[in-house]
Amino acid sequence: MKIRMFQVDAFSEKLFGGNPAAVCILKDSVDESLMQKIAEENNLSETAFIIKKNHEFEIRWFTPEIEVDLCGHATLASAHVLFNHYVSNQNEITFISRYSGILKVKKDGDYLILDFPIGDFEKISNTQEIVNGLGKNPLESYKGKTDYMFVYSNQDDIENINPDFQLLSKLNVRGIIVTAEGNEVDFVSRFFAPKCGINEDPVTGSAHTMLIPYWAERLKKQNLVARQLSKRKGILNCSLEKNRVKIAGKAKTYLIGEILIAD
Repeated sequence: MKIRMFQVDAFSEKLFGGNPAAVCILKDSVDESLMQKIAEENNLSETAFIIKKNHEFEIRWFTPEIEVDLCGHATLASAHVLFNHYVSNQNEITFISRYSGILKVKKDGDYLILDFPIGDFEKISNTQEIVNGLGKNPLESYKGKTDYMFVYSNQDDIENINPDFQLLSKLNVRGIIVTAEGNEVDFVSRFFAPKCGINEDPVTGSAHTMLIPYWAERLKKQNLVARQLSKRKGILNCSLEKNRVKIAGKAKTYLIGEILIAD
């Protein structure tokens, strides 16, 4: 069996920026254990698996350790692959996710716009476990469906956080978002997910389903520009529309190849 695979730098205008994701195009369903092994072999923060279902595409995402409910950058990468190699006559793609429902991606010039549901979250109290793991006490703390979000006073705080990943891996969540108002953009963030085998994710689209509604309310703005302050960095153009968020970015193909699976 052969599986066509692409590697794409998502949320970047050029190669070697943004967040790399693998995109595997399936002709037929494969066993979940095989998808996990492929993701482990790729050793990227996410590997997406896509199979066509009528006029839509079923999508699943795996880190090297686990399957996740939602991944923004790998969805952007998947849309980039489909628009450029499979459905060049379309300007919108509908993905079906078993855990996150309907996800749409629209092409607007060089930009791809993710249309995701907002993430629900609630305010929580800080714990010593959180403070020890991040090394600095946040001003506000929130818990969403799969992630924690911690708000700090300024961009310097986010840049200087030096997490204890061993301690953070013990928290019972997929990932940890840290965020603050930006110096040159509306807000900045970083994302840590050691429990999923990813100490720091370069650019995390799914985290912005919490970040966008929070900062839209706090800054009283519906349209925002965000920057993720990882080593590779990424820019996300964001908007809040009722119970949906729009996240726009660019992508570049790095690699096209085949995975060879012995029959």
